[in-house]
Amino acid sequence: MTKFDSNPHLSAPTPLTGAEILWATLVGEGVHEVFGYPGGAILPAYDALRKFPIRHILVRHEQGAAHMADGYARASGRVGVAVATSGPGATNLVTGIATAMMDSIPIVCITGQVSGKVLGTDAFQEIDITGITMPVTKHNFLVSRAEDIAPAIRAAFQIAQSGRPGPVLVDITKDAQQSTALFDFAVAKPKPYSPHPMLHCTPGNLQEAVKLIRNARRPVLLAGHGIMKANSGEQVITLAERMQIPVCMTLLGLGAVPASHPLNMGMMGMHGEAWVNQAIQEADLLIACGMRFDDRVIGTPATYAPNAKKIHIEIDPAEINKNIKVDVALVGDLREVLEQLLPLLPGRDGAAWLKTIEESKGTAAVRDIRNLPDSGHLYAAHVMHDLWRITEGRAIVATDVGQHQMWEAQYYHHDLPRTLITSGGLGTMGFALPAGIGAKVACPGSEVWVIAGDGGFQMTASELATIAQEKLKINIAIINNGYLGMVRQWQEFFYERNYESTPLVSPDFVKLADAHGIAGAAVRTRSELESAVAAARAHQGPYLLNFLVEQEDSVYPMIPAGSALHEMIRRPGQNPLVETPEDN
Repeated sequence: MTKFDSNPHLSAPTPLTGAEILWATLVGEGVHEVFGYPGGAILPAYDALRKFPIRHILVRHEQGAAHMADGYARASGRVGVAVATSGPGATNLVTGIATAMMDSIPIVCITGQVSGKVLGTDAFQEIDITGITMPVTKHNFLVSRAEDIAPAIRAAFQIAQSGRPGPVLVDITKDAQQSTALFDFAVAKPKPYSPHPMLHCTPGNLQEAVKLIRNARRPVLLAGHGIMKANSGEQVITLAERMQIPVCMTLLGLGAVPASHPLNMGMMGMHGEAWVNQAIQEADLLIACGMRFDDRVIGTPATYAPNAKKIHIEIDPAEINKNIKVDVALVGDLREVLEQLLPLLPGRDGAAWLKTIEESKGTAAVRDIRNLPDSGHLYAAHVMHDLWRITEGRAIVATDVGQHQMWEAQYYHHDLPRTLITSGGLGTMGFALPAGIGAKVACPGSEVWVIAGDGGFQMTASELATIAQEKLKINIAIINNGYLGMVRQWQEFFYERNYESTPLVSPDFVKLADAHGIAGAAVRTRSELESAVAAARAHQGPYLLNFLVEQEDSVYPMIPAGSALHEMIRRPGQNPLVETPEDN
């Protein structure tokens, strides 16, 4: 055991190289795992890593490192860490950083940089990564002295986690890693975080909100990702139960309020439930909790909830009135705001409004039936529903982006927070596999399923080697319809079925898994599904299932771009899986 293992915080100032300071600071911040890929400009740090109790997961592409750090953070609530070298190593992180920025995920990315004496000379693998990432980070640092490494890393962790979370990048020159300085973890502590003066809700605003809530007859609570960020699920549920307010979920909010809760109406927005969108349009009050009125949620702003007053509880002042003008803004930490608001609210009887919403479902609530009809074809909806049923909704599910992502949101009912790991804002194909790896590293005792389309899976399929090398028990479900499915759906609806460049030739995914030493099987019918999933779950190592589903199925309902929330395209009546036009 080295001195760093036995005393990672090094209570007395100690001379260390910059590379050693980097790892010692990460240990002090509670980091146990990092995801990375070595290279010349970060090599001093990798040389020093052997002295520290940090597990390094070797990725196969730096984009995968950023997504793994992201999945780690989403599943655990802790900061994820990615490491890369300069030049192409750093630029390969950018898509993952932007993904984290759009979804407010706390990650710290550490990159090597060429030595300070050659900065600005277009040296080999030099790139201005701080300039490149400025628009997609909360903050970034260029560190050229060893003594500045610890303060920069500690500040990066504070910034990543404080306020509205997000990614921070620290770029460290090679000579800063090689030179020596005194390391003192405590002295490197940043100043205490001070919320912006605007980050508070005034007593006047609270009273306005109370008045609107008391007077509402058709209120709706909009539940977003910020509920999990603020650990405020209990307070949100208390508000909903006390005032008998139906709750509608954003995609990233799924799991913040249990899907099985009787007040949870389901997902809103472009592919949300028809009755949910209709309830929002008919509401006289919206209470938005930790969500940002994304365009996929609201449809056309001018036609969104036209008769509703709007209360927005949000930690980021920049989101207030950005997309939707609100009547009352309660700016601050969601949990703290609700703890101020709840004592001011008595109970109310919302039975009539809840009954109206329930009646509007009609037979469209077929998604709640435990046994979807089996017509001899394998549909993606079968896969999602049966995975939910078999895992009892308790697995961590990392999805890619596209049709399968929406089907998962519709058919896999999340009762637990942080169990849906998905790219919402940026919509990053290739996200699922590396994000699932990060989630499994963060929560090794949890069952983890990666659900990906045949298109997105191929973007980061190289990370199968990471799963094999790290011996991670991850189950992978590929929803293989032979198309770039969501793009094909848009071509079907809006481009006269001109399927240009969307038919997809894929490898035999089971053989690809086998080449990595990963077991797998193909599934073609629903009758095979349950036994295949059971085999995957029982297998000691990772397992891949290639689900060969109906090719030209579409996600319904769907709100076309530029349409109002209630102007939904519904499924033609011939498919028994989901709602028919008359059901909605």
